[in-house]
Amino acid sequence: AEYMGHFLSVYFFSLRMDHPFPAVPVSPRVWWVGAIDWHARDIHGCRLPGTTYNAYLILADTVTLIDTVRGPFFDEMMSRIASVVNPVCIDTIVSLHSEMDHTECLPRAIEAARPRRVFASKVGRETLMAHYHFEDPETISVVPNNGSIDLGNMKLQALYTSMLHWPDSMMALLDAEGILFSQDGFGMHLASAERWADELPQQTLAHAGQIYYANILMPYSNIMLRTATRLEPVLDKVKIICPDHGPMWRGDMRPWIINQTLSWAAQVPTRKVLVVFDTMWGSVNRMALAIGEGLREAGAAVRMMRLDVTCRSEVATELLTAGGLVVGSSTLNNGLLPRVADVLTYLKGLRFRNLLGAVFSSHGWSGGAVKAMEGYLGEMGVPLVGPAMDTNYVPTAADLGACRAFGRRFAAALEE
Repeated sequence: AEYMGHFLSVYFFSLRMDHPFPAVPVSPRVWWVGAIDWHARDIHGCRLPGTTYNAYLILADTVTLIDTVRGPFFDEMMSRIASVVNPVCIDTIVSLHSEMDHTECLPRAIEAARPRRVFASKVGRETLMAHYHFEDPETISVVPNNGSIDLGNMKLQALYTSMLHWPDSMMALLDAEGILFSQDGFGMHLASAERWADELPQQTLAHAGQIYYANILMPYSNIMLRTATRLEPVLDKVKIICPDHGPMWRGDMRPWIINQTLSWAAQVPTRKVLVVFDTMWGSVNRMALAIGEGLREAGAAVRMMRLDVTCRSEVATELLTAGGLVVGSSTLNNGLLPRVADVLTYLKGLRFRNLLGAVFSSHGWSGGAVKAMEGYLGEMGVPLVGPAMDTNYVPTAADLGACRAFGRRFAAALEE
């Protein structure tokens, strides 16, 4: 009686809704029912151009919801679901990743739909219980790696992808429709009205993909390469990749995003060099410009990144396709200027590989910046090309000439 009353209340509620947010068809039996966050501008310190929180509805014999959305977008998701099917028809919910941008409204979705089953990976169940403290310990069930969830007329296969990018992460294969729900793999933060990658300019996709990979998945590049090898038979046969962020991939765009991702994960060094710096009274700025000129003269592609006008995630994004990192800072209190310390701390956590590095500085009555920058690069595993370029107060013409030579030597080292 209690369930029937709940069913009728949600049913009549859905009849009253005008469904301002319709679902988007993905395949004959799968619909996109996620949300577009046009105004998201930051996540984990990464600057965003907006994003989507993708959720998917499978109209199998057992109606199934794949993931949910951030809490503020619950009504948008429910509107899209109700445009296709009454929400109380949802029998099964599958959580591929327990991070809150995919699960924050999971408790409300469970309350509204009263699903018979809610699945997650083993670690996913533990994380969801720790996040939401469900009173019933049986609320979340575990689907094992390579295990199948029976949807009646089709099956959903769980593929654990631990540390891409949380320990709980998994993908799911709906073989009957040729769809891989790839969770945070092959995704990007991009808010757009278009749901398919082939509806967007490739340049836009490449840039958004680089931002996402460099700032979110970079630390797990080795795992990405191993996982892609393990999933190669799956990736070869799927027709559509449905990630948890950004557009969906079909046709020629499906191999495009796979190849791009593997290229980013490989981190093959190039002749691009980032000159990343901050300055107090302009001395380090002058040095940076001279170093950049030397790099250019020796054939390197130079990116000048002064940190009062460049955010940390822009640096990480450019570094994804670089071979060199040259860092400069004035000395402040025997250490670094705050923005330099910030970006180096951020880059250290992202664990870039296959880079060469160098540092430069201007100091007054005492130093400290050079030692601090070299320490950061050492912790990052970035070998130094020669000794630091360090000047006292304002650089002379001779100092600036030495900076140009410093840049030329660094560019030459990229060839070795």
